[in-house]
Amino acid sequence: MDHDKYLHSFTQGIRHAFSHVVITLLAVGIAFSLPMIAKSILLYWPEIEGNSQLQIFMEISFAIVLVLLFNFSKIAWDGWRSMRMNKIASLVYAREGRDWMSRWKERDMRKKIASVRDVYIMSITGYDTFSSESCELQQQALDLAYEIRVMLANPYGKGVASRVQSLSGPEAMLQSYRHETEVSIAYLCKLTAAGKKVKLKFYEEPPFWKLVVAGEYVWVQYCRDGHEIKTQPEYVFGLQHGNPQRGFFEPFYKHFLDQWNDPRHPEFNFETSELVYRNGDGNEIQRGAFPLHVEECGLRS
Repeated sequence: MDHDKYLHSFTQGIRHAFSHVVITLLAVGIAFSLPMIAKSILLYWPEIEGNSQLQIFMEISFAIVLVLLFNFSKIAWDGWRSMRMNKIASLVYAREGRDWMSRWKERDMRKKIASVRDVYIMSITGYDTFSSESCELQQQALDLAYEIRVMLANPYGKGVASRVQSLSGPEAMLQSYRHETEVSIAYLCKLTAAGKKVKLKFYEEPPFWKLVVAGEYVWVQYCRDGHEIKTQPEYVFGLQHGNPQRGFFEPFYKHFLDQWNDPRHPEFNFETSELVYRNGDGNEIQRGAFPLHVEECGLRS
C-alpha cells in the first residue's frame, strides 16, 4: 500500500511538472514569434526591430506575462473543477488539524446551526466530541439541541478489543477508552438533568465512522486502524434542499438511522445503569448490567 502511495505521489508530481513545462514552452514559443506577429499588427515595430536589446526585453517580458497568464488560467480551471466536485459531493467544510482558517470557517458554521433541534452522534467513546477543546462547534450544537441521540462503542465489546490491538499500548488504550466512555456518560447525564431528551445506545462492531449530525450538516471522520480518531481529517457534508439525494449527507445520515434502529444495539438506562435490549417492535426483551462505574451521575453507589 505504501508503495502504491509513493508511486501515485511520484506520478502526480511528474504530471504537474510536465504540465508546467508545456505551459512554459508554449508561452516562450509564442513570445519569440512576437517579431512575425508584430510585423503584421504593430505599426511601430520597425522602431523596436532596430533595437536588439529592446526587442529581447519585450520578448522576455511577453513570455513572462504568458507564463503567468497560462498558469493562472490553469489554477482557475482547477479551482472551478474542484468547486464543482465539492458541490456534487455536498462538501461544505474540511479540516486537518486546527489553524486560523479552520477557526474562521467554524465561526461561519456556528451561524448555520444556530437553530438546530436534533443532534445525532456515532463515535467510539464520545470524549473527543463532549470534552475535547477542538470540538467547540459540536458542543455548541449540543447546547442548542433538544433531542440528542448517541451511539458509542461498547468498551467491553469485541469491536473495541479488536481496535485497540491496532494501536500502540493496547492495554492502556483499552483502559483509556473505558474511562472516556465513563466521562461521556456522566456528561450525557448532565444534559438529561438540564431537561434535554437524551438517548444512548452501544454497538459491538469495530468502529468505522465517527458521525455528528447537527441539523442539515454531518461531520465525518474515518476510524482508521492504527490511528487515533483525533488525528484523522474531518469532513462536513450539507443537505442540498433542491436535490436531497445529491451528495454524501443523505448516505451518512441514513447510516446512522440504520444503526440506531438496529435491535442488536442495546439502550443505556440512565436511572439503573443497565443495558436494555429490545426486539424489532421496540418491546423490551432483556436487561443486562453495564460494568462502568459512573459516579458523576449519581446512578451508582
